[in-house]
Amino acid sequence: MYIENKQAKDVQVAYIGGGSRGWAWGFMTDIALDKDVEGCVRLYDIDRDAAEKNRIIGEKISGHPKAVSHWRYTVADTLPNALTGADFVIISILPATFDEMESDVHAPEALGVYQSVGDTVGPGGFMRAMRTIPMFVEIAQAIRDYAPDAWVINYTNPMSLCVAALYHAFPGIKAFGCCHEVFGTQKLLSAVLEDMKGIAGVPRQDIHVTVQGINHFTWFSKASYQDTDLFPVYRAFCEKYHATGFLKGKDDNWMNNMFDCSHRVKMDLFLKYGKIAAAGDRHLAEFMPPWYLKDPDTARSWGFTLTPVSWRKQDLKDRLARRERLLTGQEEPPFAESGEEGHLMLKALLGLGDMVTNVNIPNRGQIPNLPLGAIVETNALFRRDEISPVYAGPMDGNILALTMRHVINQQNALRAACTYDRGLALAAFLNDPLMSRVDWADGEKLFDRMIRAQISWLPEGWRR
Repeated sequence: MYIENKQAKDVQVAYIGGGSRGWAWGFMTDIALDKDVEGCVRLYDIDRDAAEKNRIIGEKISGHPKAVSHWRYTVADTLPNALTGADFVIISILPATFDEMESDVHAPEALGVYQSVGDTVGPGGFMRAMRTIPMFVEIAQAIRDYAPDAWVINYTNPMSLCVAALYHAFPGIKAFGCCHEVFGTQKLLSAVLEDMKGIAGVPRQDIHVTVQGINHFTWFSKASYQDTDLFPVYRAFCEKYHATGFLKGKDDNWMNNMFDCSHRVKMDLFLKYGKIAAAGDRHLAEFMPPWYLKDPDTARSWGFTLTPVSWRKQDLKDRLARRERLLTGQEEPPFAESGEEGHLMLKALLGLGDMVTNVNIPNRGQIPNLPLGAIVETNALFRRDEISPVYAGPMDGNILALTMRHVINQQNALRAACTYDRGLALAAFLNDPLMSRVDWADGEKLFDRMIRAQISWLPEGWRR
């Protein structure tokens, strides 16, 4: 890699999970549309055929008439081959299969525990972490051995624990986690400005926010547009739409979109706690006691839906069918910016322009009343070969209490995954707020059943 006339040439990117049917295509398009960077993407996946097909799609995107930079795509046979000489490492993997996720999401329903996502917290997020953390330990050790100076960008959930596992295995790693949930709340605040003040078309980047929290449970302690403090405006907005939800721009079938919401959970949390909850309602609901997830009808009454794993399995079939259309030329490659910022962060780290955005990194004091070293989400300044967290200040007391419980649970989950400590794992599993209505004996039976459902993906230590 070298810099020439404010352009980065021959940038080497190792993409772990290179057979991805979503994130990879978005990243390929973003870098093809950016004239300031070009180089080579090495795709590595345990499903080599999937990586090979993405190589062909990547070359189609790079060769598209609208592409303004040229990227080469190769398939690596081994993780060391992918990593050696890499400037950047991207991790975007599905831990196990949707069969294991089916247990994550639906097994707890036998005890009346419902989850809207099941990939971050709750019993499903915990089980996903147990099989994901060992994978990330292995990846981190390989990065230590073959690409110790590379910047590592993680997109995989559970985000906080994935990033924590990377630093646990290789303390010198330069890793961070990217998540777009904050962007959605900035867009909501743009809509708030239009609805309450008649100010239309404000880009989300012009909504300036102070971000505090952990991934998928982030909060804005400050929010402004130009000289306008958005908190009083947002309070009036919440009082106006709290009962009905904010439905402008949605058609009558919007609740059929598994990822959509009416923002009622966000509004309710603001009216309860006085800060702007800054993630999708489906994620926020899982961090709380089962106020919003008592059952599927309760979730719908709050304006969001539970995402069944059957839907994810069908979506995978649809993505695979689309991949075949892309390969055969029946469909043109996607050629619009994804809205993600990974490639912009990459550019900033190369010295091609500073930027400030939200990111998941170890707490160095940016949130002073959360434990040092815990993976937190705040804004940070990206510049040449450096990420400097922006001081977010202490979290408000009641929100701190909600957040601290999850931080401690995540720390215990990391220890349990690395030591196969069943007692510690069981206690963390049952300490999750969504499990508050489950007694210990029933919870222990559920724990054992869910461990057995994914045992083939767990290290040998769990079999003992």
